[in-house]
Amino acid sequence: MNHSLNPALLRGMTQARTRRDAFRIAGLSAAGLALAACGVQGKKAEAPKTDAVKDYWAKQTKHGRVVFANWPEYMPEDQEPLKKFQQATGISYQYKEVINENAEFFGKLDPVLRAGQSSGYDIVVMTNGIQLQHMIELGYATPLDHSKMPNFLANAGDKYKERSYDPGNVYTMPYTSGVTGIAYNTKYVEDDIKSIGSLFDSKYKGRVGMMNDAQEIANFGMFALGLDPEKSTEADWKQAGEKLKAQRDAGIVRKYYDQSYIDAVSKGDVWITMAWSGDVFQRQLAGEPVKFVVPEEGGTIWTDNMLIPKNAANPVDAITLMDYLYQPAVAAELDEFIQYVTPVPAVQDLLREKATKATGEGKQSLEQMVESPLMFPSEAEYAKLRTYVKLSTAQEQVFNPIFQSITQA
Repeated sequence: MNHSLNPALLRGMTQARTRRDAFRIAGLSAAGLALAACGVQGKKAEAPKTDAVKDYWAKQTKHGRVVFANWPEYMPEDQEPLKKFQQATGISYQYKEVINENAEFFGKLDPVLRAGQSSGYDIVVMTNGIQLQHMIELGYATPLDHSKMPNFLANAGDKYKERSYDPGNVYTMPYTSGVTGIAYNTKYVEDDIKSIGSLFDSKYKGRVGMMNDAQEIANFGMFALGLDPEKSTEADWKQAGEKLKAQRDAGIVRKYYDQSYIDAVSKGDVWITMAWSGDVFQRQLAGEPVKFVVPEEGGTIWTDNMLIPKNAANPVDAITLMDYLYQPAVAAELDEFIQYVTPVPAVQDLLREKATKATGEGKQSLEQMVESPLMFPSEAEYAKLRTYVKLSTAQEQVFNPIFQSITQA
């Protein structure tokens, strides 16, 4: 192995990207369903009142410490951004890579927060979807003080200030995003794939990979029918379920994959598959023959969000760190390592400038990052992206079985 390679490239070639492991969404398993159900038995919190939020923050003070819970491989190994934060603010930190799956993590937080206790974390990172929705609805997320978020307000892209799951960023600040689209192996697929219909095309019978994540395949079933997942109804879910069932019964799908889909398409076990942008970009940097496309009909954008859990010991320190990460130079350092979609548009120009000064393979990998739509989607691609439908507890009990019955048959 050539150890002069860019560290991020080496990491992508030698380590599994654990962020998008299997069973990310609670709806994938009976255990997940139990967690979701247990998480919504409490009384739903009312929307925060402006005066109450001001009163809460007026009573909070800086303590000089913060505990940050995050997913693996979401911070450079040397934790340099956090070290710089400590130097700049005098706030010490503990950084814990303790989140491996949303349902599992929510299951640990729920009884503690329900009892009015502190989780022990001042910042946690959760994906938009079922568990984040429960965190907000149950009052487990602390409303943010926007007067303490100058970097976010100045540097976050407009798309990250109006997320459908948290309009106006009342509770969350995006950490990073990724896109679910289509990947295909160019050694076996000669066509220039553009449509989601390719996943349903009999010419690829037995060579198509689909995800075993209920919300992910639901979105693609709806995209294939020209439906908007964010606005979908029970009738739409049933229609999408029938579309996906027909695809399965026709033998088009080789397998419903977890993270292992990326190895399958790289090796040619499948030729075309649903895929996550970060996984594909890592393989492209490693020189593998995989291409990624956001289908014409639409793709899914998911976002991992920072929030301050209820009864956090150090909320002022937490929001200070969250906002610090929105400085463009800091965000660029993070994105060069994470290699997903940053919520700070200025990062692209900063990495482009860094690439002009770099040499060798480090320069090459930086140039690939800057030009990659997997890290910096175009406006046209953003326009095609949707997130997941927002589900009530009752709707979950309808939605999940429709799509579980397809992947688990």
